[in-house]
Amino acid sequence: MGEVVGSEETAAGRRLVVEARGWGHVPRRGDSIAVNGVCLTVARDPGDAGGRFEFDAVPETLSRTTLGVLGPGSRVHVEHAATPTTLLGGHIVQGHVDGVGRVVANGERAGRGWILEIECPAGTIEYMVPKGSVALEGVSLTLAAVDDDAERISIALIPTTLAKTTLGALRPGDGVNIECDTMAKMVARYVEAAMARSRRGAAHK
Repeated sequence: MGEVVGSEETAAGRRLVVEARGWGHVPRRGDSIAVNGVCLTVARDPGDAGGRFEFDAVPETLSRTTLGVLGPGSRVHVEHAATPTTLLGGHIVQGHVDGVGRVVANGERAGRGWILEIECPAGTIEYMVPKGSVALEGVSLTLAAVDDDAERISIALIPTTLAKTTLGALRPGDGVNIECDTMAKMVARYVEAAMARSRRGAAHK
């Protein structure tokens, strides 16, 4: 976990300063770090800054994610990139956010445990598969339920996730960065392209 200690407009967009004291990883300028699930590049060497990292978020990133609403005091998830020898405990997350979802409900429901319900951004519900994977704010999670008609998903949060992330503190109306499962997007794109080729072939007969 980290905390935003600075956020100011620049010619490039917005400079974010995140403090992650006690984090054993020491990134250097040019390294990739995910901040709330958004892949960012370290803008300057931390040096003796005591675990403070600076990032530039360009307008495209700000328009597609929740980074623009972060300010001093905001708690964020920070994660360094995986390596080919890294143990992957979840699904592959690229840090390429597909859109911003909205929290519908968050909390305990009788007999169901802690359920987080999210309204998905347009064009993403087709990539959601019950018991499949999704990343919310960079956290790899399993889909408990998918409501295609309402374009909503439900996630069952375990105690460890509640303790180690900001997800339990989300309130209705809050925005969350959503990254759909890369494999689901690849399959959907393949099927879409195959159907398009089939339609073109039929039209020429």
